[in-house]
Amino acid sequence: MFNIIFVALIILSFVAYFYFKTKQFRSVLPIRKKWYKAQAGVALGCFIVFFGINTCIIYPTLVGFLIGAVFILVGLLYANAQYKRARHEGQFVKEEFELNK
Repeated sequence: MFNIIFVALIILSFVAYFYFKTKQFRSVLPIRKKWYKAQAGVALGCFIVFFGINTCIIYPTLVGFLIGAVFILVGLLYANAQYKRARHEGQFVKEEFELNK
């Protein structure tokens, strides 16, 4: 049962990553591009975390838990760094939009 939930979360986080990457490529304003890139990074970090948790569920062995723990740790660190970056860039998005009207 938990496997189905995490598979759905993996798919949703990948869709969010693809959405923000598409928005990044279509945007012309530089700060907005960086903001979308950071949001895509948060989605990618969530993807890695959910993949690690799913690995722990599917392979309940020591090796499975070690690999899952590595994925979870890397995903959490990456998502946290990108979240901070998105918050920082988000402060300037509205200002950039007003300047480039």
